[in-house]
This record gives sequence, structure tokens and C-alpha cells, in this order.
Amino acid sequence: MERAAALGRGAVEVADLHKRYGHHPALRGVSFRVEAGSVYGLLGPNGAGKTTTLRILATLVRPDTGTARVAGHDVTAQPLAVRARLGIVNGGMGLYERLTGRETLAFFGRFYGLEGGRLEEGIAWVDEVLGIGDALDRRVGEMSSGMIQKVIVARAILHKPPVLLLDEATRGLDVFARRALLDFVDDYRRQGKAIVYSTHVLPEAEEICDRVGFLYEGRLLFEGSLDEAKRRWNTASLERAFIRAAEEVRA
Repeated sequence: MERAAALGRGAVEVADLHKRYGHHPALRGVSFRVEAGSVYGLLGPNGAGKTTTLRILATLVRPDTGTARVAGHDVTAQPLAVRARLGIVNGGMGLYERLTGRETLAFFGRFYGLEGGRLEEGIAWVDEVLGIGDALDRRVGEMSSGMIQKVIVARAILHKPPVLLLDEATRGLDVFARRALLDFVDDYRRQGKAIVYSTHVLPEAEEICDRVGFLYEGRLLFEGSLDEAKRRWNTASLERAFIRAAEEVRA
């Protein structure tokens, strides 16, 4: 009973999303659902529509048609409620180099209404979860790329959002920083959060995702578990399954 109730919280629901940029159709009827306590891999090459989908979920872009809900709130009708329940990390994010890690988190924490003891508790929590340590009091300009990424993730989850969007979040990371991020995703899922993991690196998705969607030229070619994808295309590799799905469309 408790597990069933938890699945209804923090879910992402996307139904028949369409989006065009001029004459270019970026999304053509995309639908999927992400349950609390799971990682959903939105997989596809550059230009497939992954970032557009996540920008719609983040209320940064309005869909032409279709609906999307985050933690029970409509992205078009209730954007402020959606933003309060989201964390967002992408591979192109940066930080103010003159601020320390602690100052960075305090600055962004106030956007989420965190002040005083609540802010201090939030910073202590992300430090424990991500292992930021002494970097909290070091200037961003003096940090390694991996530690900067940790602070970026900490900034996104400081308010413990029920939904986390990761868009090519491991781009540019070294092997140690990449491993730390993937381990964090697994831990955050175990805390009952819903995570949308957008990437074109399919081995990463194979490691951490519970369900996946194959997005290609704005269309969702497949939606289901990893085992279902492999069985459908008779392969032991998620990457090969995706390639075969795309080849069927191009044939």
C-alpha cells in the first residue's frame, strides 16, 4: 500500500507532445511516464528532441500541443509550482568563479526559499550526499572540473526536489567525476525520487536506467524496460537495440 502510494508522487507524465521550430518538427507525439523511485533514460542522438523535451518539462519552452505534468502540476498552467519541484543539471552549466561552494549554494538556495537553519541543513545534506568537503569553502575558480560538477548537482538538489532532470550531465567529465555522478543518480533514485536521464551515451543508460525511451527525429520509437528493448531487437546490447530501431525507421 505504501509503495503504491509512493509511485504516484514525484512522477513525470508526458502525453502526445508536439513542438515545431519554424518548419522543423522537434517533437512528434512524444509520450512517457516516470515513476517515483526510478530512472528513465531518454535516449537518442544529438538533435533527436531530448533537450526540447526537458526544456518543456522545465517550463522553459511551451509545447505546441500535448500535455506534461511534473509532480502532479501542469507545466503550462502551473510553471512556478513545477519549478519548485524540479532540479535541473545539464552538461553546459557553469558557476560564478569568484564564489565559494558554500556561497554558491546559499545564493541559489534562497531562490528555493531556503534561509537560516533550513539553508544550513540543506547544505549539510548535499555535502553528505555528494562528498563536497573542503571545496565548500574554496572558490569555484580553484576547483577541479569534477568538484565543480558536484556543486552544480548540489545546487540542483538543495531543496530535495521530487523530480530531477539530467541532460547530458556527464559531458566533459573525467572518469572519476563521471562515476561520482552515476553513483549519485543511483542513490537519489533509492531516496524515492523520479529522474529523467537524457543522454546519447547508451552504456551509461544501460547501467542506471529502469526504463528507456528511444527518441529519434522527434519520435519515440520505443518505450519500455531495458530487457524489453533487447528482446524486441534480439540483442544483448541496448546500443544495438537503438540502432536497429532507428534503421527500421530509415528503411
